[in-house]
Amino acid sequence: MRLFKYFDNSNFDFVRQRYIAFLITGIMIFGSLGLVAFKGLNLGIDFTGGIMMEVKTPEVPDLVKMRTDLNALGLGDISIQEFGSPQSFLIRVPQQKGGADAQKNAIETIKTDLNGAFPDKVVEYQRSEYVGPQVGDELKKTGIIAFILTVAGIMAYIWYRFEWQYGVSAILSLMHDTLAVVGLFSLLWMHFDLGTLAAVLLVAGYSTNDTVIVFDRVRENRRKFKRMAMRDVINLSVNQTLTRTINTSLTTLLSLVALWLFGGEVIRDFANAMIFGIVIGTYSSIYVASSALLYLPFGNDENRDDHNAVDAEKA
Repeated sequence: MRLFKYFDNSNFDFVRQRYIAFLITGIMIFGSLGLVAFKGLNLGIDFTGGIMMEVKTPEVPDLVKMRTDLNALGLGDISIQEFGSPQSFLIRVPQQKGGADAQKNAIETIKTDLNGAFPDKVVEYQRSEYVGPQVGDELKKTGIIAFILTVAGIMAYIWYRFEWQYGVSAILSLMHDTLAVVGLFSLLWMHFDLGTLAAVLLVAGYSTNDTVIVFDRVRENRRKFKRMAMRDVINLSVNQTLTRTINTSLTTLLSLVALWLFGGEVIRDFANAMIFGIVIGTYSSIYVASSALLYLPFGNDENRDDHNAVDAEKA
């Protein structure tokens, strides 16, 4: 905390760097859209349907050999993730053709193979679930609805809490953050399931919370310094909230890094989404959301012309 007291009296010109920030933002947004459009997402069985099994082996297995043996069964690309302890695993199997009977046969095939790998010992099957295609389609629809309602709720709140200009800027920042996280999952081909979607929505909420803090200070300073140019109001506001922004982001990241290191493979993708989202959300609150206010008309802003004149002289 003492280390970041330095930022209490900072005077960085964030607005001056907005064009570089906008370029980075544009690359991330259009890059993410391109990745999702042409490469797609590695959807988990929550959305595509399939089999999920929780297994506890009597001893720590050779994970590479286990994965090779299961993938040799002809059931598709089977993924194995360790969770909880070195003897507990989550096995995901793609949906099998042939309806419910084919899924049951696949489960029995896997059980037979695992039992054979540990003769005279008991393998515990703690859960075996089948997610059908209709359930997967329903989860897709509800996931999309949840995302749309979240964005609409955030926009409505900011619109009510502030002026409409702040709402537009916040939505631009929000779309940037969520698209960047989704693009990361497409780029690295990580599993995208309901847990990941929850992480994306959490990133949206976290980023908006940080953006609201900056916007509140901008509104306060616009009332306090009525003759100050808008670019200077934004710089002042971002610098005044910089210590709070950095401290909040770092303390959150410490928890997420611990979750990434010790939480196991089951929640690794969730932690990846949150860590990347916190970094991107902090960046967008400082550079994207606040700087976007410069390009939106504010009623009775007598200093708008002053700001444009200053920018023209610097250009």
